[in-house]
Amino acid sequence: MSGMERIGFIGLGSQGGPMAERIAAAGYPLMLWARRADALAPFLEKGATAAPDIAALGATCDHVGICVVDDAGVAEIVGQLLPAMRPGSRIVIHSTILPEHCVALAERCAEHGVAFLDAPVSGGGPAAAGTLTLMCGGAVDVFKAARPVLESFGGLIVRMGDVGAGQRAKIVNNALMAANMGLAHAAMEAGRALDLDGAALRDLIKASSGRSFGFEVYARLPTPGAFAHGAPLLRKDVGLLMHSLPGDAGAEALSRAAMSFLSAACGD
Repeated sequence: MSGMERIGFIGLGSQGGPMAERIAAAGYPLMLWARRADALAPFLEKGATAAPDIAALGATCDHVGICVVDDAGVAEIVGQLLPAMRPGSRIVIHSTILPEHCVALAERCAEHGVAFLDAPVSGGGPAAAGTLTLMCGGAVDVFKAARPVLESFGGLIVRMGDVGAGQRAKIVNNALMAANMGLAHAAMEAGRALDLDGAALRDLIKASSGRSFGFEVYARLPTPGAFAHGAPLLRKDVGLLMHSLPGDAGAEALSRAAMSFLSAACGD
């Protein structure tokens, strides 16, 4: 184990926490930082170490994964990491953020001799099973170097292109998921207007050509409001797509379909 890369990880939420657990289970020396000390306790019991601050983590680790919510959080963390990181080390962004922000961050990293990969993930529960899907953007050599770490929690791991390509793939995927849920919402409303039994219609569509993963998720909800935990993140990702493709007909079509459901889920 002494020859293994030292891994740092920041962002121990519902997705990042299981990812960090898988990294530790693979035998990597793991250092963590979190704003709340209690978030670290379960990981420290399993052999991870805690960094006193972000800079100390950056100075110690060869590979640092970041899985926080948004662009601002990523920028804040990278700003504290970079001055401390050694040339030849690596930052991997698992958050879903603007593709152009990744490009700008990669340029800043290059000035410090630090490699950069954007690698947003798809799937929640699969993190604990080690079967997440990762969409990666970055140089081929950086992707290859990071891949052994990514394989500790990922199943399908795909390099989509240069820096930012992973983010572009992720926001298209999430916008399509949200649009499918929006279409599911519209379909069930149409069925209600046609006096169809809702439960019977849900079961029928799940076994028929109109089915989709988005419909299956929607069909499990007692009301759109039951998706209030996930809707804000999906709405953020739809916004990222619209920011990246302003005025694009395809992006606007996805957004319109998505927002009918997401607005209801958020109680707008």
